[in-house]
Amino acid sequence: MLTDPLFYLAGVPAVLLLGISKGGFGGGLGGFSLPLLLLVMPPMQAAAIMLPLLCLADFTGLKAYFGKWDWSNLRIILPGAVIGTALGWWTFDVFESAHILLLIGVISVGYACLNIRRRAAGANRALSKNWLKGGFWSTLSGFTSFVSHAGGPPLQIYLLPQRLNKETYIATTNIFFLLINLMKLPPYYWLGQFSPANLWLCLALAPWVPIGVYLGVYLQRRVQTDVFYGLLQFFLLLTGLWLIYKGWQGLS
Repeated sequence: MLTDPLFYLAGVPAVLLLGISKGGFGGGLGGFSLPLLLLVMPPMQAAAIMLPLLCLADFTGLKAYFGKWDWSNLRIILPGAVIGTALGWWTFDVFESAHILLLIGVISVGYACLNIRRRAAGANRALSKNWLKGGFWSTLSGFTSFVSHAGGPPLQIYLLPQRLNKETYIATTNIFFLLINLMKLPPYYWLGQFSPANLWLCLALAPWVPIGVYLGVYLQRRVQTDVFYGLLQFFLLLTGLWLIYKGWQGLS
């Protein structure tokens, strides 16, 4: 596959979108990365290739947003991330990824539509932190991140209504997913996902990761906060529709 042009036609845009998302611009763009790889390879192989690239993107983004995260939110969502990741590992062979994609897609679309309607009506009040909601959505995020690398929408559903400073929001999601993705590495190894062939494919795509991240940082710093959150809602809606499509496709 290293010499297959189709691999690079799908893989390079996938990694660039991943990097742009991790750089803080268009939080839902990363949701298109795995589906793009699915055009040229089986689901398990695509997920295995994506995980080291996700870790690399998280580490690259960490430099730009280091120390800007919201500790009070992290204390709420990190325990849920650990529980959700463990549940994903434990039930890895139980759930069909298509069902999970469909479920997260429906939730994301419904939530995005509700918030777009609220913005249109002028109801833009920031909500406060909540241990119960944060624990639920972060657990779901850890679970869906493990089984399908689709942990973004559940976390967005919890964090977006708080209307955090945009760099605080990006830094919080960055460190959250960095820790989740690092936790996923040993189970993926024990599940036999890191074959030499897959690791070579990772290396072939890795140089594009920092390019995407720095492009995302550049774009994010030139977008106003209101526009930024509007774009996040739009990309959440778009990602949800894409997940529904991929989930429905997997069921047929």
